[in-house]
Amino acid sequence: MVSQSIHYVSTRDLRGFEDTVDSLTAIRRGIAPDGGLYVPTSLPRFDRDFLASLLPLGYAERAERILAPFLPEIAQSSDTGSAGELHSMLLDAYGPQWDTTAVAPVRPFEGLAFLELWHGPTCAFKDLALQLLPHLLKAAARQARSRAEIVVLVATSGDTGKAALAGFADVPGTRIIVFYPKDGVSQIQERQMTTQTGSNVHVIGVRGNFDDAQAGVKAIFTDEGLRQELEQAGKEFSSANSINWGRLVPQIAYYFSAYADLVATGRVRLGEPINVVVPSGNFGNILAAHYARRMGLPVARLICASNLNHVLTDFIRTGIYDRRREFHRTSSPSMDILISSNVERLLYELVDGDPAVVRRLLGSLVEEGYYELPDAARSRLAEEFWGAFATEAETGAALAWAFRELGYVVDPHTAVAVHVYRQYVAETGDRTYALIAATASPFKFTRTVVEALFGPESLPAPDGQDSRPVRPGVRPDILLEGRLDADDFTLLDYLASRLDQPLPAGLAGLKHRPVLHRTVCGPGRSEMTAVVRQLLGLAGPPGRTA
Repeated sequence: MVSQSIHYVSTRDLRGFEDTVDSLTAIRRGIAPDGGLYVPTSLPRFDRDFLASLLPLGYAERAERILAPFLPEIAQSSDTGSAGELHSMLLDAYGPQWDTTAVAPVRPFEGLAFLELWHGPTCAFKDLALQLLPHLLKAAARQARSRAEIVVLVATSGDTGKAALAGFADVPGTRIIVFYPKDGVSQIQERQMTTQTGSNVHVIGVRGNFDDAQAGVKAIFTDEGLRQELEQAGKEFSSANSINWGRLVPQIAYYFSAYADLVATGRVRLGEPINVVVPSGNFGNILAAHYARRMGLPVARLICASNLNHVLTDFIRTGIYDRRREFHRTSSPSMDILISSNVERLLYELVDGDPAVVRRLLGSLVEEGYYELPDAARSRLAEEFWGAFATEAETGAALAWAFRELGYVVDPHTAVAVHVYRQYVAETGDRTYALIAATASPFKFTRTVVEALFGPESLPAPDGQDSRPVRPGVRPDILLEGRLDADDFTLLDYLASRLDQPLPAGLAGLKHRPVLHRTVCGPGRSEMTAVVRQLLGLAGPPGRTA
């Protein structure tokens, strides 16, 4: 492992290295004052013996071993060297709110395995980070001796919002404001957010796509006048998006944990490399795998799977990041993104940590709509990453393939990864054992899953005479005609019945929970700022309601 302390600098470095900060400062700020993203100045390096030491441990213990070097301020007691605050945080973050003690179990098959990241309270991979982040932010505020209320701003493409709301609901000293694309998430994702309880939570629909919401949130973060108003009101902004290092770093742990499980079950030998396949939108999940690889995890290739919004595929294959393209709403909405924020962190590495080059390339993205990597950076990108995408038809076919060939049900995002993995094998012949990140429960996307697995014609007849068993307690109105015109909540019961599986606790009864948040605003910076001002008791016009 590295002996020096890990500190953090901005990818844009407008203030110079005198603005190097410790981990808790980086987490409290969320985004650097210059608008850049914090990156570590060094990484711990783990060897074969370290990997072996993870095998007998539970998830929280494994995570502690991985995360401690990144969080020295809370990892151990400075007086005794004993287990510090991080230990108790992890036990709390990965406790009884998970539906399995394994937290992030691996489901292995011949030649590939699925890393199930959806066993938390909101049924999506974001829980792995967002059950821990509130603890980290509270520790950060305490270290800074700050009595300011932390206002967590979030832009979500679907799953981050609910996971952040669940993590921060009624956490003392915090307020959370989530912006989501009003017509760009599934019915279930939207209902999960708009029914969230908590005296400190706010959910805002944006008339636009995720990129619009994300751009507005970033603009609010870098509004110096608003920051000063907040300071005078005893408040400060932070982020729960993966632009916040505290959101990203917990994700590194589950790749190490998954590898330990594969070794423990004999699927791979200790030290044997694997390929990792990640469905990616904002690039945070696969970036965590990249950091794990740099830290010593035996990973051969990182396979980046995209949907019809395949800006990342083109970037990996050509070295050109070009957002000048049609935006598609797809059945995998968390990947409906054209400006992937976390690419900035990788970009910083690809250009040897030269913030001037980062600023120049990102400036070109804003002004011209694209940038092109220097030749050396392009070669580095292609050495580690491989990218492809799935159409909507290919996504449905991959869902059906996994069910037919493996007896395994995946959500549409994971289905994109399945298709891209199979394409990778067909094109390269590389059959290195593959770990596929399964990022959400299939029950969050019932319409796509039901249609792909069973088809409209397979739905039970309305007279209830269908010979297939129906799960006890299911309402009669799930006995639908041969078409998919039911709402997504009715299809939840139908899918549970067909699969003979219980609904995840976080989704049961969702249709009947009262909607508590109805505010909608335009996608512009001014309208989003006005809503934030109103919610925080500052000056400004109120947001309009749907």
